Amino acid sequence: MLSNIRELMKYRELLIMFTWRDIKIKYKQSVLGLAWAVLMPSFIVLAGVLVRVGYAHVAGRPLLITDLAGVAVKSIPWAFFVSAVRFSGNSLISNTALVTKIYFPKEIFPIASIASSFFDLIIASLVLAVLLFFGKIGVSMLILWVPVLLFVLVILVAGISMYMAAASLFYRDVKYILEVLLTFGIFFTPVFFNSSMLGIYGRYLKWNPLTSVLEGLEDVIVFQKYPETSWLLYSFLIGMFLLLSGYVFFKRAEPNFAERI
Repeated sequence: MLSNIRELMKYRELLIMFTWRDIKIKYKQSVLGLAWAVLMPSFIVLAGVLVRVGYAHVAGRPLLITDLAGVAVKSIPWAFFVSAVRFSGNSLISNTALVTKIYFPKEIFPIASIASSFFDLIIASLVLAVLLFFGKIGVSMLILWVPVLLFVLVILVAGISMYMAAASLFYRDVKYILEVLLTFGIFFTPVFFNSSMLGIYGRYLKWNPLTSVLEGLEDVIVFQKYPETSWLLYSFLIGMFLLLSGYVFFKRAEPNFAERI
C-alpha cells in the first residue's frame, strides 16, 4: 500500500489538473456559476427550516435562531457528502477513454471528484460564516474542532467513494442504488433534526457515523460546546476502516477496469 501511495504522490500534479478540470466543467457552462455551491445547500437549509418550524409548533415553543443556524451548519457538509459520493462514484465511468488508454493511478479520479466537491464546501462555508456573523452567533476557541470534524468527514467520504467508484464500473446498476441511498439517507441522518429530538430512539441514530460529525459541527459552531468525542472516535475508526479496505478493494480491481468498460 505504501508503494501505491508513493506512486500517487508522483502524479499529484495530474490530480490537481483533474480537480481543476472538474471544477471548471461544473461551473463553466452554468448561468449561476459558483452560486450553485451556495444554492444547493440553501435548498436543503430551506427544507430543514420548514421541518424545524413544524417541530417548534408541535412542541409549543418559539423557533430559536440556534435552530436555524444548526440546520445551516449541518446542511453544507451533508451537501458535500452527497455531491462527493455521487460524482466520485461515477468518476471512472465518465472518464472511460482515459481509464483504458493512459496509465496512471486510477484513484486519482474519485479523489479529484472529492476535492472539487470540497471546493464547493469552502465557498458555501464562507457565505455561511457571514450569515452567522450577522445572526450574532458568537465564536469560541472550540471552532478549532472544525478541521478535525471535517477531516473525519473526508475520510468517510473517501472510503465510501473508493468502493462506489470501482463497484459502479463492474455493476452499472450500483449507481442507481447509490442515488436511492443518497436521496433517502437524509431521513436517517440528523440534518433537519437532532438525535436528541427522537428521545430514546436517538441513540440508534448515533451508529450512523455521519451523526457525530454533523452534530459535532453544530455543537462547536452554534452551541459552543465540546463534541461527543467517544462517538467522534467511533466515526473516525469507521472512516479509517472504510478508507483502507476501500482502497485495497479499488487497487485489486484496477487491473480489470479496462476489460469491464
